Amino acid sequence: MSATTEEVLTPLPTTPSPDSSPDPRRWRMLPVILSAMFMAMFDYFVVNVAAPSFQHDLHTTDAGLELVVGGYGFAYAAGLITGGRLGDLLGYKRMFVGGMAAFTLASLACGVATSSTILIVARLVQGATAAAMVPQLLALINVIYPVHERPRAMAWFGATIGTGSVAGQVLGGVLLEANIFHWTWRPIFLVNVPIGLIAVLLALRWLPDTRGTHRPKFDPVGAIAIALSIGLALAPLILGRTEGWPVWTWVSLVGSVPVMIVAMRWEARLARVGGAPMVDLSLFKERTFSVGLALSGLMLAMFGGFMLAMTLFLQGGMHMSPVKAGLLFGPLGVAFAVTSLLARQVSGRYGARVIAIGAGLSTAGLVLLGIVLAWRGADLASWQLLPSMILVGAGNGLVLPSLVGSVLAGIKTKNAGAASGMLVTAQQFGGASGVTILGTVFFSVLGSHPGGFGGYVTAMRWVDAVDVVFVVAILAMAFLLPKQAAGMAAKR
Repeated sequence: MSATTEEVLTPLPTTPSPDSSPDPRRWRMLPVILSAMFMAMFDYFVVNVAAPSFQHDLHTTDAGLELVVGGYGFAYAAGLITGGRLGDLLGYKRMFVGGMAAFTLASLACGVATSSTILIVARLVQGATAAAMVPQLLALINVIYPVHERPRAMAWFGATIGTGSVAGQVLGGVLLEANIFHWTWRPIFLVNVPIGLIAVLLALRWLPDTRGTHRPKFDPVGAIAIALSIGLALAPLILGRTEGWPVWTWVSLVGSVPVMIVAMRWEARLARVGGAPMVDLSLFKERTFSVGLALSGLMLAMFGGFMLAMTLFLQGGMHMSPVKAGLLFGPLGVAFAVTSLLARQVSGRYGARVIAIGAGLSTAGLVLLGIVLAWRGADLASWQLLPSMILVGAGNGLVLPSLVGSVLAGIKTKNAGAASGMLVTAQQFGGASGVTILGTVFFSVLGSHPGGFGGYVTAMRWVDAVDVVFVVAILAMAFLLPKQAAGMAAKR
């Protein structure tokens, strides 16, 4: 945005300024705010477990199945920057409540869908409404909590991402096996309805209503161009592997580049003439912000691809049920949550080096996994995977809140929503890329090494090797961050 003066967020008269007089109810607000992140991550991962069930029940084609699974992430990522900027313009509480209410209705529509077409449309709406509510989370944390309390809130944010991701695997399997009321896969979506209703009611009662003194106009051209470029890049990443990479996927992927260039030139021009661009390009002049976005994308590429490949390995190679496979992810989720909550204290002491420490733990976990796979081979037992999975979870849990806090620590309040949207977009784009790259590696190796479990072991070893490359890149890039970045975020 091009306003020459700092935008001041003005809460309603009944709500004090967050930095001068913190709201005494602020810690009871946090579970309400984080419920949106939990639901968004849960619904991103849970369909992997339930896919065979609703494909059989609704007679969904393979292409339709990919749209159900990937359509959510597509709409989610494409709308995040717009959702973040709308929060800056319309108010974070308003966008949070509206997004949560619409997400809850979309979840209900998914749960009662009677055809694959209805389910696909409902999943697209679910992703779009998640894009409306999720960017408001970090913006609300910036508004509600004094600077010295934000790292604590960020730590819970990081823990929620980890627990939501793993809960999608664990709880999804439990709900499927329980077969409540003989509804098979439907409860995995319907479980969002009571949570969403409670969150909306509590948000209306507790969250402060913030609005800016500067109310710039919305940039529809920028919104459409940015969403289009992200969509053109994501569609082939989501559908390309299962569709066999037809010509349209390459045209779409290559075409996303000039569309993004045009979008960024429009944003720069709008800023020069005193307009209100969707993306403040000056943010990228801050090394912490630009490097942090790249690190966030790489981290989610590694973690998202790892989760997919391990799920395929456990269920396809080791013939585990969804429940048993999901439960094996439990220790990973616990490790992720614990180190996320410890990240604030560690960041305060070690600064940005904590990101390198976390990446080092993940590297150790992946190297250990490679050793175990090579050593045990076809004699591998599931429990032998646990130490490496715990290390990967612990490493990622240490990195995420430290990285989020570092990236957003220097962002002005007027750009909090847009910056949050860009951060989560980088994460989603990285996750989609990781799933595509590592999924392609897994299935390509598996196809060229038939022969039962041994083929799965070989495929997982290749995935592990690629993941090591990702995490070593994260480790190297962590040293590009200013040494004080995470430490300042933890102390402020």
